[in-house]
Amino acid sequence: MNDEPMALFHEVAATVPAYRKFLAERGVDPAAVTEFARLPMLDKNSYHRKYPLPEMCRHGRLDGCDMVAVSSGSSGEPTIWPRSAQDEQHITDRFEQIFRDGFDASHKSTLAVICFPLGTWVGGLFTLACVRHLAARGYRITCVAPGNNKAEILRVIPELAGYFDQTVLLGYPPFVKDVIDSGEHWDRHSIKLVLAGEVFSEEWRDLVSQRASIEDPINHVASLYGTADAGVLGNETALSVSIRRFLAGRPDLARELFGDSRLPTLVQYDPKSRYFETHEGTLLFSGDNGIPLIRYHIADEGGIVAHDAMLEFCRANGFQPPQGDDLPFVFVFGRSLFTVSFFGANVYPENVTVGLEQPGISDFVTGKFVLEAVEDDNRDRRLRITVELAKDKTGDPQAVATAIRDQLRRLNSEFAHYVPTERQLPEVELRPAGDPEYFPVGVKHRYTRSGVQRL
Repeated sequence: MNDEPMALFHEVAATVPAYRKFLAERGVDPAAVTEFARLPMLDKNSYHRKYPLPEMCRHGRLDGCDMVAVSSGSSGEPTIWPRSAQDEQHITDRFEQIFRDGFDASHKSTLAVICFPLGTWVGGLFTLACVRHLAARGYRITCVAPGNNKAEILRVIPELAGYFDQTVLLGYPPFVKDVIDSGEHWDRHSIKLVLAGEVFSEEWRDLVSQRASIEDPINHVASLYGTADAGVLGNETALSVSIRRFLAGRPDLARELFGDSRLPTLVQYDPKSRYFETHEGTLLFSGDNGIPLIRYHIADEGGIVAHDAMLEFCRANGFQPPQGDDLPFVFVFGRSLFTVSFFGANVYPENVTVGLEQPGISDFVTGKFVLEAVEDDNRDRRLRITVELAKDKTGDPQAVATAIRDQLRRLNSEFAHYVPTERQLPEVELRPAGDPEYFPVGVKHRYTRSGVQRL
């Protein structure tokens, strides 16, 4: 391995009080560590929720960071992540790779439209800062930040886009698609897309490109792999997209490479900035942030593939990849099996449970349900919840949907602010007790179905 992770470990052990305590409680002497992979893993429960916020920052000072971002936790309670301008510079390198290599923004005047939600949440203000850093580096970029206000987005683009060579929409995939479906005359604006937060199919990329008059979906539609914990960890490149599109047509090869029939997001990453490892089919990373993280277990399902190994796999199976950066690859199937990602928001079973416990609802349901995101032939996504009826009971699906929506809005700030109001009411189906497809008797129940299900 390279020396950066070990150097970061020693620096963090020397300067971050919480990490020193974490190591001491596990009998780890930093001076005696010789193997990075033998260090204990961090996760949200064992680290972030255990120590005071300032102690997780360098020298125990929260005021050493100039901003905080907030993400919803497993029950909708906020998790706070301090940030600094130095963090933004690391992440700006990922945006630069897209705007430079894919969009040619050093030569083309570019309107960047920030469509991520604005506020304490991670996406909007952080993205705006990084894109403005690109402008400061000399790229011909001008930003406008309507956030996830669709009416405002559709108002400002016709007013401004004509003054620029190209227009870039940055946002969550289903929301950006909704914007494109609701607008018109996209062929006038030379549209490019930067997306984050959810896995999407190559069919989705092609459909949205067609509707937005994007002629080159390989270079002009780029996805980011990001987390609230550490910003952007990797990004799609023309190389990674080309490989993914090849594998999308060869599911047998995709399964051989990724170990799963699902097609993951495939991005490249810089190990000098974010160092990835795998643990039992899930990812952990190390990186410098407002809260530096060493072997942090984010529990996303996925894996890593070395650059040369990836190219050799492609060539051995009849595909010659295009030229690209020699960075390694990380693939990600999505967020935890215990959540569903919808318009970039984590939807948690715990939030749904509260809706089913409301008066007038709990009388006719068992409390069991299956939460999933579904995609129709138009590539629009909906939140579907299949609920088990109590024995010999009937109920009103609309009443259940309304109760769940109200509790999601109350408990989950991401859901309330990321998901457009008209998409917040879930599609509810009531099925009889013991339904063999969703609620088989004698089998441990799972409350989510991961990935996006096709209708």
